Amino acid sequence: MKTVEQLQEIAAQVRRDIIRMVYNAKSGHPGGSLGCTDVVTALFFEVMDINPSNFTKEGRGEDMFFLSNGHISPMLYSIMARRGYFDIKELATFRKLRTRLQGHPTPVEKLPGLRIASGSLGQGLSVSIGAAIAKKHNQDPHVVYTLTGDGELEEGQVWEAFMFAGAKKVDNLIAIIDHNKKQIDGSTDDVMPLGSLKDKLEAFQWIVLEMDGNDMKQVIDTLHVAKSKLGQGRPVVVVMKTEMGMGVDFMMGTHKWHGTPPNQEQAERALAQLPETSLGDF
Repeated sequence: MKTVEQLQEIAAQVRRDIIRMVYNAKSGHPGGSLGCTDVVTALFFEVMDINPSNFTKEGRGEDMFFLSNGHISPMLYSIMARRGYFDIKELATFRKLRTRLQGHPTPVEKLPGLRIASGSLGQGLSVSIGAAIAKKHNQDPHVVYTLTGDGELEEGQVWEAFMFAGAKKVDNLIAIIDHNKKQIDGSTDDVMPLGSLKDKLEAFQWIVLEMDGNDMKQVIDTLHVAKSKLGQGRPVVVVMKTEMGMGVDFMMGTHKWHGTPPNQEQAERALAQLPETSLGDF
């Protein structure tokens, strides 16, 4: 088991990785990646039962994670590398042609840790429900996790999936919503107000939890509570408040870093705010 302090150090290194990957590629999505770093670090290093050294796409006998908002791939790639799915040095190939670390995750290149292509928004929850139902058929007691963005909830397929999972009692599934209230064109309130997600999801027969997704202790505690709610005939969803661009002051509080890479001066400023760790840069 990892301590909160150890998880915070991993998350700090992941944030450094994100800035360096997006800067080196001159392309990518730093904002949401930085915001979601804490929760996915907690999942991969503490909460999930996974086996990086023996990865299979079928995922039998282990927990499974699906990233629906695939544009925040630099965060996922860094965490998978740091967790041992592939060599950390491969992070230097992010978004380069004919490499495995494409801008949106793709399993075509057989990257360990990936099971689906994602980034065409709205699809991840549906896939996760299918995986969870498969685990039930296979009498596999493990859990399926998925992460989706709040802007992604403008896709109708997501709400069909929420309705289906609640109606069919898919109670081995934990969905996490990154509720940073920002998307590529502005705030979600300006583009398409979501109203009360808690009320809507409870109406669809989900157990709803809420947390600060940038408070590591709260993240760990809430995810363990989420696991304790499984098996009760209802899927579980965690509505997670995060700050886009978390850890870098000039990237926080704005949607403008959703898909904008930093220039050299900005990357240096960002890295100066993100402490070096014992893990070391790639």
